[in-house]
Amino acid sequence: MPPAKGQKKPNASKEELLAYYRDMLLIRRFEEKAGQLYGMGLIGGFCHLYIGQEAVVVGLQAAAKDGDQVVTSYRDHGHMLATGMDPKGVMAELTGREDGYSRGKGGSMHMFSREKAFYGGHGIVGAQVPIGAGLAFANMYRGDDKVSFTYFGDGAANQGQVYETFNMATLWKLPAIFVIENNQYAMGTSSKRSSSSPAYYTRGEAFGIPGEAVDGMDVLAVREAAMKAVEHCRSGKGPYILEMNTYRYRGHSMSDPAKYRTRDEVQKMREERDPIDHVRQLLTLGNHATEDELKAVDKDIKSIVNDAAKFAQESPEPAEAELWTDIYA
Repeated sequence: MPPAKGQKKPNASKEELLAYYRDMLLIRRFEEKAGQLYGMGLIGGFCHLYIGQEAVVVGLQAAAKDGDQVVTSYRDHGHMLATGMDPKGVMAELTGREDGYSRGKGGSMHMFSREKAFYGGHGIVGAQVPIGAGLAFANMYRGDDKVSFTYFGDGAANQGQVYETFNMATLWKLPAIFVIENNQYAMGTSSKRSSSSPAYYTRGEAFGIPGEAVDGMDVLAVREAAMKAVEHCRSGKGPYILEMNTYRYRGHSMSDPAKYRTRDEVQKMREERDPIDHVRQLLTLGNHATEDELKAVDKDIKSIVNDAAKFAQESPEPAEAELWTDIYA
């Protein structure tokens, strides 16, 4: 998944690289810990990890401004952390505790934070796409110059409501960025077997929506494309599609043994294309940070994640009365 032909090499300062490194490492270590807690039976229901895809949401958030909304699918923990949600509150929600962002009732797939403009993970495939357009419509209606980022996968890109949304978004010139996280597998089916047109960034052509394929394993390439898309939307030109070519190292969910691909394939991606290792190399080769300094960052991140896990396990279970809050009747 090399950069597009003719695409200029993005640049970043030492401070930016360190921030991206830290943010991606937080997501990686958090997801590893979530996997451990799931294996211990402390997280129930479904749990979809974001390991390998960290550069996508970190690069896109680097181009966002305060108030820009994010809505995504069930593979959502990375998006929560990237928008600034507290790891303690996220982990407490994963374990179904009172101190979680949705007071223990949303779990892995359905928590949200209005404060951080994170409008949820959503369990129904593709259901978040119309919601993302609704957020963009509200922005246009209020004239507040905000943009909505709607994330969905290569599998969801084949859902009908996606194209109904594309049509409406174009008609109303909504400030909506549609981010297709193409991690190469729709559950257990490769994109080559599940899609007649695997160039997902072209899916908006029938509606006049411009699109771009991006190396989703390179946080700087993601940021560069995101800035272009954001400028397009904020200037009133309507929606934009970004196809992020990325890769997940784990199965579709914690219950997926991922036997539809070889270990060698996964290992090759880890060794040659890992997004965190890429930034680590930029930092060390550019003399921006020493190995000892980066080890200190890793130690700090591990401490944050361990504290979040401890906080979650010590948080109380929701009271029975919580069953009757946030419902219609």
